[in-house]
Amino acid sequence: MADEKRVTGPVRKPVAAAKTAGEAAGPASGDAASRLIDQRIAELGGWRGETLARMRKLILEAVPDAIEEWKWRGTPVWSHDGIICTGESYQKVVKLTFANGAGLADPTGLFNASLDGNVRRAIDIHEGETVDAEAFKALVRAAATRNGLKAGKRRG
Repeated sequence: MADEKRVTGPVRKPVAAAKTAGEAAGPASGDAASRLIDQRIAELGGWRGETLARMRKLILEAVPDAIEEWKWRGTPVWSHDGIICTGESYQKVVKLTFANGAGLADPTGLFNASLDGNVRRAIDIHEGETVDAEAFKALVRAAATRNGLKAGKRRG
């Protein structure tokens, strides 16, 4: 009895945070993922939704056969022989994280976040900022090419 802990007052269960339909969904790819990304963009609205929609469009222009995926409880992901980048949205920033960004040349200096790591690099976009479309598409193409080279080595 001496080891028993006594609880005083009402016992409260943790309250789960409200989830959007997309966050409740598990991993998805293809059309299902595209619909979830559409939904996320609509839910975000405002500058964040517009920014994520613009960056998505640029990714798909740069690599038309990129695969849209939905991972990690609500993160849009674009892949081509591996992850190109993820699209995360926060209150003050839309973040595009390149899975292997540290290995990519960035001659125009788009990467402005996660600069200390050995693998990833990110682009944080704040309200009112725009990213140079051609420079961004060049980074996306370089990431897809790098993934393809790595995939070829694994297959070969």
